[in-house]
Amino acid sequence: MSIQRLTLAMTGASGAPYTLRLMQHCLQNAIQVQFLTSQPGQIVLGMESDLTLSGNTLKMQQHIAEYFEVDANLIKVYAKDQWIAPVASGSSVADAMVVCPCSMGSLASIAVGASENLIHRAADVIIKERKPLILVPRETPFSSIHLENMLKLSNLGVTILPPNPGFYQGVNQVSDLIDFVVARILDQLGIDNQLSPRWGEDGTS
Repeated sequence: MSIQRLTLAMTGASGAPYTLRLMQHCLQNAIQVQFLTSQPGQIVLGMESDLTLSGNTLKMQQHIAEYFEVDANLIKVYAKDQWIAPVASGSSVADAMVVCPCSMGSLASIAVGASENLIHRAADVIIKERKPLILVPRETPFSSIHLENMLKLSNLGVTILPPNPGFYQGVNQVSDLIDFVVARILDQLGIDNQLSPRWGEDGTS
């Protein structure tokens, strides 16, 4: 399946660099991104990156487009309570969705189908429409509750992809670790990328 439109959600867990790198790759490859973020997610974004977003969705769209130097039409930002957004309905569902990073609270809400905000609802729609959903849970250690919720979602076909970077490819800077994880996300989406060397390439085996 070719990904032309991706719903990307960011919650309040640590991991903003993963979000931004994934968004950058998609936008620069002309994949439309529907971006959702919780208020805690916006706070984390400001703490962990040089991108600070205002609460106004139109300003956020423009700011993201300028930040990545891409066409503003490629990015759509929706507020967490914007229930008329396309992501809230199966009639206009995206090709896939990624929640990166995914807090344990959001993961639990998605696991039980509690559409408390637009992020949860968008994930619920993706699941019911049997589209790819990837969750990037950023927590350690995992409790039994966390693991049970992940198993439930995995049994529904959801991909659970913890941001566990490898080191075999050679690590010279933090961006190498970020690219390793983002490359695995893109692989699951079937999006071509050369962000990180493959096993067996460049003398890694």
